[in-house]
Amino acid sequence: MTTLEMIGGIVLLIVCALTIILCLSQEQKSQDSMSAALTGASADSFYGKNEGRTKEAILGKITRTLGIIMFIVVLAINIIPIVSK
Repeated sequence: MTTLEMIGGIVLLIVCALTIILCLSQEQKSQDSMSAALTGASADSFYGKNEGRTKEAILGKITRTLGIIMFIVVLAINIIPIVSK
């Protein structure tokens, strides 16, 4: 096992742990359209217009970014032994 593989493994563990923590800290989204119809929730509300700036949206963006980083690190870890031969 080379040094690059060990560093990649450590980075992968850190990214996986952060992804798990962020996924658990997000609130569950409900898809109940009946309650939205009864309460009057729509995309025209203040919350709907500023949805990208909320805590949930920021956590979602960070989670998505960590997923992409995880995918790249896994590919790199698997490609390094092939290239180094």
